[in-house]
Amino acid sequence: MKILLVGSGGREHALAWKLAQSPQVQTVYVAPGNGGTATAKQTAAGITNLPISGLQELVDFAKREKIHLTVVGPEAPLAAGIVDLFRANGLRIFGPTQLAAQLESSKDFSKAFMKRHGIPTADYQTFSSTLEAHAYIDAKGAPIVIKADGLAAGKGVVVAMNLAEAHAAVDMMLADNKLGNAGARVVIEEFLTGEEASFIVLVDGKNALALATSQDHKRLLDGDQGPNTGGMGAYSPAPVVTPEIHARALREVIMPTVRGMEADGLPYTGFLYAGLMITPDGKIKCLEFNCRMGDPETQPIMARLRSDLLNVLDHAVDGTLNTVDLDWDRRTALGVVVAAKNYPETPRTEDAITGIAPDTEDQLTFHAGTKLEGGKLVSSGGRVLCVVGLSDTVRGAQQKAYEAIAKIHFDGMQYRQDIGYRAVK
Repeated sequence: MKILLVGSGGREHALAWKLAQSPQVQTVYVAPGNGGTATAKQTAAGITNLPISGLQELVDFAKREKIHLTVVGPEAPLAAGIVDLFRANGLRIFGPTQLAAQLESSKDFSKAFMKRHGIPTADYQTFSSTLEAHAYIDAKGAPIVIKADGLAAGKGVVVAMNLAEAHAAVDMMLADNKLGNAGARVVIEEFLTGEEASFIVLVDGKNALALATSQDHKRLLDGDQGPNTGGMGAYSPAPVVTPEIHARALREVIMPTVRGMEADGLPYTGFLYAGLMITPDGKIKCLEFNCRMGDPETQPIMARLRSDLLNVLDHAVDGTLNTVDLDWDRRTALGVVVAAKNYPETPRTEDAITGIAPDTEDQLTFHAGTKLEGGKLVSSGGRVLCVVGLSDTVRGAQQKAYEAIAKIHFDGMQYRQDIGYRAVK
């Protein structure tokens, strides 16, 4: 069988790597892919980059090559309606429709949906007026959270610890239009305290199947300092998600979302990622939804998945997820993101990358912002690599990941030294 995977990041490299292990798969086409998928030799099936990104081009390719299944990695094609277009052409695709993907593409839609269906979340209000937003912040005080309503590639959330930061975030989004249409409206939320976890499931319209738990690290610097990023590392499983929290997440967040979307006439299929805040007394609130796998959570999760991913996705498309059980490596997988100089503001690109070791049983490297230029690997984005270590302990997985990173070099590379610190504690 031939599989089409849409995207070019670390998430897509990890999904391609896992899909290519299926005995049913002949080729995984990654559109447009990256330097890692261009040089993938670690799997039995072929992984091939496909340098196209237009939705109609992808439909034409899937028809021409008789693609068995298309899997969508990032949020932008989902928000643009790729699933609707593929389905209209009779093609199998895994992901939510354009309207269902509003759970991620509009923070206001998502918050209103959660309030309507009794899903626990932070109190909020939505503003398109700068003056009204500033007045609300002054009335509420800080800390407070400012979110761009639309998709902003991981740069649309500001956790403001004081009033000056909060007002500056509103001005950046609403007055200065720094995020374009994504920031034409802002959602302002109460600040929640606790520990965050990523709870990712597959949904087939009616049933949800939970993937392994994970926790990512959003801040750029050690100790969760510095600006928010798309994610600087993640590990799986996440000890903070106890069996009781797991059951609560399914009961209070995931299943009410699946049933609510169906009741609203927007049945949901695809990956669904609930960002949870777990309070010290064990209560949970949903911070936000993503309509895709997380990046960098996908890398450690795929490193631990033993089941045939294609088989699971086929069940998801066919509406039979309730018949599937997943098999997991019992080890901890921990992924550290290696980022470019000046990430996240203005990441530098075109730096030559050397020293990436071949994958082993306990060390894997997934590419994100890389490309091949004249046969040489160079950086092409902010988050360049995600290096995953596996071990029986979190500390052991840490050591494996950082051992592999120590051999890698490109000018200006930066990474956190403390990924997994909460679990080690």
